[in-house]
Amino acid sequence: MLINKNIHERIVEKRRELDDLRPLPKNVLGKLKKQFAIELAYNSNAIEGNTLTLKETQLVIEEGITVKGKPLREHFEAINHQKAFELLEGIVNKKSKITEDVIKDMHKIILSGIDDDYAGRYRNINVRILGAIKSPPRFEKVPKKMKEYVDYVNTNPDKLNVIELSALIHYGLVEIHPFTDGNGRTARLLMNLFLMRHGYPVTMVLKVDRKKYYSRLKEADKGDVSPFVDFTGRAVERSLNLYLDVFKTGSRYMSLAEASKDSVYSQEYLSLLARRGRIDAIKLGRNWHVKKEAIEEYSKSKKK
Repeated sequence: MLINKNIHERIVEKRRELDDLRPLPKNVLGKLKKQFAIELAYNSNAIEGNTLTLKETQLVIEEGITVKGKPLREHFEAINHQKAFELLEGIVNKKSKITEDVIKDMHKIILSGIDDDYAGRYRNINVRILGAIKSPPRFEKVPKKMKEYVDYVNTNPDKLNVIELSALIHYGLVEIHPFTDGNGRTARLLMNLFLMRHGYPVTMVLKVDRKKYYSRLKEADKGDVSPFVDFTGRAVERSLNLYLDVFKTGSRYMSLAEASKDSVYSQEYLSLLARRGRIDAIKLGRNWHVKKEAIEEYSKSKKK
């Protein structure tokens, strides 16, 4: 098993909880999906260097507003990401497979108006990624590598679970680096295409986790994909937590500072548990949040 057992068990349980709440209220679900799509565009673009804030990204996508002082490319990146996400939703609804044409169509939208000459086309040059420990395959090998990649994704010969395969869909495309630009954004959208097709909510890599994200990708380049799979699993769990927090009545998330006031554990210790995945917690912005029940559950496990 590539994913940490505890993380996977939590994801399975939360997915079961969410499924038990279905059908979800359509009006609330629609608003939540819309919010997640904008946050996905913001975070995915920000990881690549886009300087639009979350609010500015929302204004560009929803109102078509041009933000003063921001490059035109950044506006295109926000608009294009939203259009690519809409394409993704259509594919999910049709339950279509991930194909090379799907990948190229998605990439074409991402680079539309930014680099039309290479939008939706495999690279015809060799590239080297700054700071990477290994170079992507030569451009002549890209078509064959992409055919193998798509075959692997659709046949799942290693019998990976959904979270594991979604992580490898993400990493596999980044590893091949089939395009001159836009590989990361395409990979993160493809990961979501696969997850959403299997009933999971939109999952995003947060801008604040950019350093950790690249670190886990580098570990995968060295041959150990498990840290990246766990990283992906925690991102999936975060989205499940947010969905359950909206649709499930009762308990609520609180900051670690607030949680420590009525707990035997300090804020620093709770933070350590959250970072190590030892306790069920969610990262909102730069800060971890936790539910009272999660602390109680951890205390019981310690006593056992």
